[in-house]
Amino acid sequence: MIDAFLLFAQEDALAPWYVWAGATFMLVVLGIVILIVLLNYGQLWFQAFASSADISLWSLVGMSLRQVNSRLIVKAKIMAKQSGLDIDRRNGISTRRLEAHYLAGGNVMHVIHAIIAAHRAGIDLDFDRAAAIDLAGRDVVDAVRTSVLPKVIDCPDPRRSGKNTLSAIAKNGVELRVRAKVTVKTSLEQLIGGATEETVIARVGESIISAIGSSEHHTHVLENPDVITRAVLARGLDAHTAYEIVSIDIADIDVGENVGARLQNDQAEADTRVARAKAEQRRAEAVAAEQENKAKVAMNRAKLVFAEAEVPRAMADAFRSGSMHAPHENGQG
Repeated sequence: MIDAFLLFAQEDALAPWYVWAGATFMLVVLGIVILIVLLNYGQLWFQAFASSADISLWSLVGMSLRQVNSRLIVKAKIMAKQSGLDIDRRNGISTRRLEAHYLAGGNVMHVIHAIIAAHRAGIDLDFDRAAAIDLAGRDVVDAVRTSVLPKVIDCPDPRRSGKNTLSAIAKNGVELRVRAKVTVKTSLEQLIGGATEETVIARVGESIISAIGSSEHHTHVLENPDVITRAVLARGLDAHTAYEIVSIDIADIDVGENVGARLQNDQAEADTRVARAKAEQRRAEAVAAEQENKAKVAMNRAKLVFAEAEVPRAMADAFRSGSMHAPHENGQG
């Protein structure tokens, strides 16, 4: 537009004065804008340019208008470039992708650190997956670190359950108290939507209890603790979880109380109490039957006395009616 004004002014020397004034004003305004831009973003742009970070000056201005931390984006882009990552505008870690992740509430530096660590460790982790893991609320840096260096989980975890050992009972009734160490590494493919560490601990604990409970004798478990680990690993407990189980090791195993013997003793005491109760019932029934028989005897005696009392009355009635006569002296009636 300024060139058009200048061309018009050169072609017509008698151009009105306001044309020259307008052109001069626009040049001054443009110079002021460029000066302000250079003062605010010149150093940051030159830093990105010197590092081949592929960030234009106008992109920095647009970041300010979109309320994006331009210094953070430039730092992340420089780190990606210096680490040998692809920063291509179409398929790589472009400025637009970094801005979008920042505006979505993600942690841009965590994502870049995770991708760099995965790149150095030879793990396939692109920007989209790392950003998705970060936006899902997972610590993507810790996920990559755990993929490279597996971590050990206590089973049971005293911080969560308050218990130091798992209690399981073999078929012979003897209790075993077990503490296991589970070595896991993060599965980046299943991290989004996968079950957390608590699920792994619960599954391993359940499987250990089941493995001990299926043992015929507790000494078999004490002699071969790897029986438990083999049985647990064969179940595929890491399915649909964010982790891959590397190994399960029995850290400690102790013999507890003989629950079977205690239960048998309790059952014997219960049977004794039942037998005593039945004997007491029979004794009470015998006493009641004895008292009933005594009552019957007393009743029969009363009936006998009553019957004996009726004999004189019957004899008197017979004398009065003439049915019975006293014998004569000669023995004739």
